[in-house]
Amino acid sequence: MTAALATAELLARAAPVVGGALGLGGVAVAALPARVRLRTELRRRWRTWALAAPLFLGAFLAGPPGAFALAAGLGVVAVAEYARLAGLGRGEGAVLTGAAVLLPLLAWRAPERLGLPAVALLLVAAALPALLDGDAERGFTRAGRTLLGLLWIPVALCGLVLLGPAALAVGVAVSFGDVGAWCGGTALGRRGPPARPLSPLSPAKSWAGVLGAAVATGAVLAALGAWSAGLWAAALGGCVLGDLLESMVKREAGVKDAGSWLPGFGGLLDRIDSLLVALALAGMVTA
Repeated sequence: MTAALATAELLARAAPVVGGALGLGGVAVAALPARVRLRTELRRRWRTWALAAPLFLGAFLAGPPGAFALAAGLGVVAVAEYARLAGLGRGEGAVLTGAAVLLPLLAWRAPERLGLPAVALLLVAAALPALLDGDAERGFTRAGRTLLGLLWIPVALCGLVLLGPAALAVGVAVSFGDVGAWCGGTALGRRGPPARPLSPLSPAKSWAGVLGAAVATGAVLAALGAWSAGLWAAALGGCVLGDLLESMVKREAGVKDAGSWLPGFGGLLDRIDSLLVALALAGMVTA
């Protein structure tokens, strides 16, 4: 079976799953009484989901050009948010933005070039702005933060192009996994061992949330006919580690959210932090 045919079959399964979830979710949030504290935020999140889901699925419907456009578009916005969080300058921002477009383009048109030479080029590019500035005080910090941004965002987003149907399955699973984590934390995360926080980086994230994410990601992958231990581990790992990674960056930056323009979430990076790590892990387990 070709990748295009496999993606088309997966889309045919994903559309009713996602549409059904959005429909049920819309009814649920519309029925919430006014006294529910999170009613407004949940409604905002549902509206964002209702807009984002067709865009995500539609990109894969358009084939490799659509996956490239999705990866590049997400990357350009996400690296801009990351550069602000990390306190990077224009030079580092230009490197991150260029990579956000160039790397997915190579993944689409010349994937054979994404090898060791590309890694070496990324290393040089990450350090180049500080080297040219002769920054002896913060150069090492600037280069390290830029390299993390390159690996975390543009490199990971190449998975949307390179992984084909696996990227679609992981993306849908991670979206449901984030909801499952919230539901698990709300239902089971009040007392006992499940209520223990995962990390001081994000005290609100508990082991109950991990359980909820594990159930949701596994169930969705099974519903899509794409379940495998590797993809499930990648999706679950993204749900857990992606949030903690972004929390680490935001805590050092002293901010709550990466942005303020995305209703119900904050910034784009707040929405795709799990997806980025999941795509990177999926690339490992499918290699």
